[in-house]
Amino acid sequence: MKILGIAGYSGAGKTTLIEKLLAAFVARGITVSVIKQSHHDVEVDRPGKDSWRHRQAGAQEVMLTSPFRWMLVGELRGAPEPGLDALLTRLGPCDLVLVEGFRHADLPKLEVWRTTNGQPWLHPDDPRIIAVASDGSPPGNLPHFDLNDSAAIAAFILDTLDIPC
Repeated sequence: MKILGIAGYSGAGKTTLIEKLLAAFVARGITVSVIKQSHHDVEVDRPGKDSWRHRQAGAQEVMLTSPFRWMLVGELRGAPEPGLDALLTRLGPCDLVLVEGFRHADLPKLEVWRTTNGQPWLHPDDPRIIAVASDGSPPGNLPHFDLNDSAAIAAFILDTLDIPC
């Protein structure tokens, strides 16, 4: 499986772009998984539900399954957050993994940048950034795409990562 990071500051449009890219990839028959790193405490089930109660009672991991989907929730209980490599081993087979977060990971990345954020560009300091999607003109010579041109960005990703479709 191929892996591409989607890097940028909060509010740059990473999640919106990933949604558009997913639609483009799935339409071409490409299987895609996403790893999203958050710096916030997140709950994926509701207090009082069985799976929540199991976690509260001390389960290290809880797998919830139904005819429609399944999820695995692991409790760290003070242990360090797993690294990207460890998380990737938990994914099922797919053609492409998009990683939102893990900004400093050693993998090729697409920088997403928005003028109104007022944040610095990442790519001048990160040689793993292979292209930029933005609403402004980036410094340097990296391939640059309009942030709203998801079709061109998807084509670039498929070509660059050599993903057949």
